[in-house]
Amino acid sequence: MKYTYLIINLLTVFFPVVLSFDKRVAFAKSWRFIWPGMAITGLLFLFWDVLFTVHRVWSFNDKYIIGLKFFGLPLEEILFFLTVPFACIFIYACLNHYVKWHLNNAVSRGITVLLLLVSAFLVTGNFDRLYTAVTFSLLAIILLLLLFTKAPWPGTFYVAYLVSLIPFYLVNGLLTSIPVVVYNNAQNLGIRVGTIPVEDHFYSMALLLMNVGFFEYFKNRRKPAL
Repeated sequence: MKYTYLIINLLTVFFPVVLSFDKRVAFAKSWRFIWPGMAITGLLFLFWDVLFTVHRVWSFNDKYIIGLKFFGLPLEEILFFLTVPFACIFIYACLNHYVKWHLNNAVSRGITVLLLLVSAFLVTGNFDRLYTAVTFSLLAIILLLLLFTKAPWPGTFYVAYLVSLIPFYLVNGLLTSIPVVVYNNAQNLGIRVGTIPVEDHFYSMALLLMNVGFFEYFKNRRKPAL
């Protein structure tokens, strides 16, 4: 069905949009802090997406898209960089409101260092695999920035990321099993969790780290100085 990818996008964002007006979290009041970072991050990832499509890192199954394309990308793929970050920032905001517990700075910093080492290792051994090399290079850069800026929010982010894996497996599981998105295994490690390439987990982490980072930056910039 040609509306498959579009429907997946709409379902991804439906509940976060509706629940944004819940008075307890009042997520709708934070929307203005989301859009700038989403635009910056989206442009970077869309540039990457266009290049990956050109170099056949992945392709899109015409049976499941409406056929409207920009720079070779289906409209639905562009919407993906709006719907998924929005839904995940909603999860992050809800956890901040309802769950007061988060990883302490020492633990979150340790996780960041471990992820950085894993990323560096995978980059150095996989320059010939474009998806692997670019994904872990970008993630390593973001993780380094977290360490140097001593950002206070990774303790909450890592918990939110684990929660976001639930919709991640639903959405990416559908996209890769139908399949709407077809991956070229010559450009990745060839390791899959079900039908999902292992790189997708870290691609998602990089995407969400950037979005949450900008969200926190723009939100805190609006707070009056004490």
